[in-house]
Amino acid sequence: MTELSRRRLIAGAAALAPTLAFAQTAPRPQQPNVISNPPRQWGPGAPPISYPDPDVLVLDPSFGNIRLGLSSIHRVATGFQWAEGPAWSAQGNYVVFSDVQASIQYRYIWETGQVTPYRRESMHSNGNAFDFEGRQISAQHYTRRVVRWEHDGAMTVLADSYNGQPLNSPNDFAVHRDGSIWFSDPPYGAQLSEGHPDPGDAPFNPGGLRDPRPGNPSSGIIGSQRQVLPPSIYRWDPSGRLDRVATGQTPNGLAFSPDYKRLYFLWGRDIAVGDVVGPRLENIRTFTDLMVDGVKCGGDGMRTDRAGNLWAPSNAPYGYSGVTVWNPDGKLIGRIRLPEVCANCTFAGPKRDWLFMTASQSIYLLHLNIQGTAPY
Repeated sequence: MTELSRRRLIAGAAALAPTLAFAQTAPRPQQPNVISNPPRQWGPGAPPISYPDPDVLVLDPSFGNIRLGLSSIHRVATGFQWAEGPAWSAQGNYVVFSDVQASIQYRYIWETGQVTPYRRESMHSNGNAFDFEGRQISAQHYTRRVVRWEHDGAMTVLADSYNGQPLNSPNDFAVHRDGSIWFSDPPYGAQLSEGHPDPGDAPFNPGGLRDPRPGNPSSGIIGSQRQVLPPSIYRWDPSGRLDRVATGQTPNGLAFSPDYKRLYFLWGRDIAVGDVVGPRLENIRTFTDLMVDGVKCGGDGMRTDRAGNLWAPSNAPYGYSGVTVWNPDGKLIGRIRLPEVCANCTFAGPKRDWLFMTASQSIYLLHLNIQGTAPY
């Protein structure tokens, strides 16, 4: 999501998947959706919503063929601090996602609908992905590196520096079919709640008031690192080579088009797109400014479907938070409204036809009439 809105949020701090044991026991006061009367309720025990779901908005006829009329949005878990980075494991039939601030990775197990802790110390992991061999890739804010979990359980560090200087805090991934891994490296892991601050006066440690040493088992090693590189997008090659492919704005979520000829990425407060030419990214231009009805719908972790549409989370005021859907020409064709800001989404399920949305404190699912691109 955009830096401004993200910081404000932190400062303020089978047709239906089975009900989750993880869901909170004491329901919170419910928020209505924008148009329903009586107000919509969420979570276990909530009354059903009449089809088609009034919070799945068709803004272009093409989206009518994507929305599944006999489906509705379901909140399947809640109680997280800041949920991000979902990725579908086709081999394991689960979604892995991160609670960044709690420093825990979870799994949503498809067959049972349960959410279970997966890696209880995740090093404040953010984005996750699976490569074409089914191995999990994770972005660790705390250690400021990209790691891969091998089939035998070993962990391999893929990238932690560029030209001898430490990375900032790898955030999100797009996995290419040639085996390369493209990732964003914004500065957000320098926050006390999502990693560790730089020592002394720094952008996320004004006046040096935040001490990076307490609770830091690597104090003097990891904790001594200062962010010195500009926010950038990198390409990791299977040979081990790391190249910077874009810099100049603060990046975040990334997604390839289905043919891998274009890379979409959050670039400052807009979504940009660039042409993938071998290991390079060329002709970078604005894809959408994310303005909807005059409201800025800040994005984050994105995914594409097999028709080339881009599904972008929306961190926006109530009524515009959720997911926006854009066709390959940059036209807004649909919206999904949620009662919370949405950080990331991915396509899940054995057919990859469910949209799995990590929306700040909760997880939502929506069945669709289209499939996402592999291997996410």
